[in-house]
Amino acid sequence: MAAAMYQRDPRAGLFLGGSRVSGAEVRDQNVTACQTVSNILKSSLGPVGLDKMLVDNVGDVTITNDGATILSLLEVAHPAARILVSLATQQDKEVGDGTTSVVLLASELLRRANELVRNKIHPTTVITGYRLACKEACRFMAEQLSTKVDKLGRDCLVNVAKTSMSSKILAADDDFFAPLAVDAMLAVKTVNPRGEKKYPVKAVNVLKAHGKSARESFMVNGYALNCTVASQAMKLRVQNAKIACLDINLAKQRMHLGVHITIDDPEQLEAIRARESEITLERVRKILAAGANVVLTTKGIDDLCLKEFVEAGAMAVRRCRKEDLRRIARATGATLISSLANLEGDETFEASSLGHADEVVQERVSDDELILIRGTKAVSSSSIVLRGANDYMLDEMERALHDALSIVKRTLESGSVVPGGGAVETALSIYLENFATTLGSREQLAIAEFASALLTIPKTLALNAAKDSTDLLARLRAYHHAAQAAAPADPKRGLIYYGLDLLDGAVVDNRAAGVLEPTISKIKSLKSALEAATSLLRIDDAITVAPEQRGEEDPHAHM
Repeated sequence: MAAAMYQRDPRAGLFLGGSRVSGAEVRDQNVTACQTVSNILKSSLGPVGLDKMLVDNVGDVTITNDGATILSLLEVAHPAARILVSLATQQDKEVGDGTTSVVLLASELLRRANELVRNKIHPTTVITGYRLACKEACRFMAEQLSTKVDKLGRDCLVNVAKTSMSSKILAADDDFFAPLAVDAMLAVKTVNPRGEKKYPVKAVNVLKAHGKSARESFMVNGYALNCTVASQAMKLRVQNAKIACLDINLAKQRMHLGVHITIDDPEQLEAIRARESEITLERVRKILAAGANVVLTTKGIDDLCLKEFVEAGAMAVRRCRKEDLRRIARATGATLISSLANLEGDETFEASSLGHADEVVQERVSDDELILIRGTKAVSSSSIVLRGANDYMLDEMERALHDALSIVKRTLESGSVVPGGGAVETALSIYLENFATTLGSREQLAIAEFASALLTIPKTLALNAAKDSTDLLARLRAYHHAAQAAAPADPKRGLIYYGLDLLDGAVVDNRAAGVLEPTISKIKSLKSALEAATSLLRIDDAITVAPEQRGEEDPHAHM
């Protein structure tokens, strides 16, 4: 019996149940899983990339070519492929753009590393080589390829936004949306206590409204809320607004369930009812007494309280999104109040928890009413109202705009840009190939493979554009080789900024053409891809523990 138990796997020893895959086999499985994920994304890279249509189990349709969105909607079962999904999500959070390229790069690095390991080079050597290559690449990029934004001015920011949009649905209207994104980001500039300039993407509120065309979207200086005033009798415009942000239900208080009141006189019943209404009215009066003339709440306001607000000439808005209120509170300097109770057990509303804005006004946009909060006092905020034909378009426009806003933020905060269109990858590839030959150790093979892996980006860009990738890449590499071999004063040094122009299938100076990306986005994606590839390369054993087999119990067995 005991012998039969161990017969399943001669190496098992005391390891029972489940399965174990080790050595080359597990690495091959990981590579295959990552290749599968990256092949899904491959055709969506670049300005001529194609879109993916994803239908979830409920039947909701998403049409997108944003790498992070595609991967987050896929049901990925393989643990190695899941690492790539989280890699894309992290890139989306950190930088906002470049999610597709980071996944392609990571899976290519892993594939090449696996080839090296097959040729009897230890994974640790490969990892050391990759680390060294990444370090050198980041240094070369920062020193040789990047240009300070100050030299290029505002046009540079617009070009960065255009480059980010070029692969998305907004590509046709980038001359309209790029300045819009730049203006929106410049409007929300804040300086933190350490004196650093910050541009929070969250301070730009993006609203979607059906109808008209994409080019009729517009930007509002201030915060736009997709709600309307609670009663038609209220003012639609309030100057010098003092805003109270509440998370309380301003409706008649009812006794909680399970509260028993025994009364012996029917008159007392009326008194209790009157008191119930009075409790909420007192709250409303306290809020108004503190000087509030605009009240925003996430819950409801009933007719009794509305009457108070109308008589006081205040604006009240109910059922706002909590997310919106948090942002408004930050922008106007208000405090989001979830209870009026203070430490003494009384109910009070302090004037210090009010926010301030120049004006709050309700305006009509297409079929919807919007409430605009202009001139917020604490942090300036801006909103973009997107117009479009249907939901799919509006969702995809919002994703594209989010990427562009994030990229403009990164550019403004880091202050330097590099040429796009495969220029950086090709330059780094040539540089690392030359660098590899200067090393006398085994790492040189890993660095050479890292250099070749970088070329997957320009190659995929050219392939997606239906151009001859071999020919274009050869020309591009020749240009970059000439640039790096030239003396510092030689005009040929300018060739280092050359990249692909995918519409004409030519090699052009991308810095002059305005195809730019923030340096930090490239450095981040290189580092993230390296981390993901090395963490998967370290794996040499996969043990899956089988779930316990439970026999189905007969429900009638206890009879």
